[in-house]
Amino acid sequence: MSNPVELLPAADWAALDEATCVSLSQMFKAIGDPVRLRLLSLIASHSGGEACVCDISGPFDLSQPTISHHLKVLRSAGILDSERRGSWVYYRIVPSALQRLSAVLQTEGGAAMPSDICTEETAR
Repeated sequence: MSNPVELLPAADWAALDEATCVSLSQMFKAIGDPVRLRLLSLIASHSGGEACVCDISGPFDLSQPTISHHLKVLRSAGILDSERRGSWVYYRIVPSALQRLSAVLQTEGGAAMPSDICTEETAR
């Protein structure tokens, strides 16, 4: 039997507004692809929590441009951040993005989020 997830009291939750739903759905769509989910896993487990395409392309039977496209989708969804260093672009996971995804999954029915996360999204 699995352990029940401990939820915050209902008073600490707010219904998702339209902008938050759009943002979260883009993020979930981005990680809904098996290649992108694996890329996230490889980046998270890489030394220092960041990696360039050259570091993570080995396990895939995909071209470097295809991997770069998948990384761009994750970056556009706000899940990855990137930094150019010389001729390479290094990618790292945005912790607050994973926290937002996790928060919505930990609610009863996925219909609400901690009010501070909803406020954070609408402030963008």
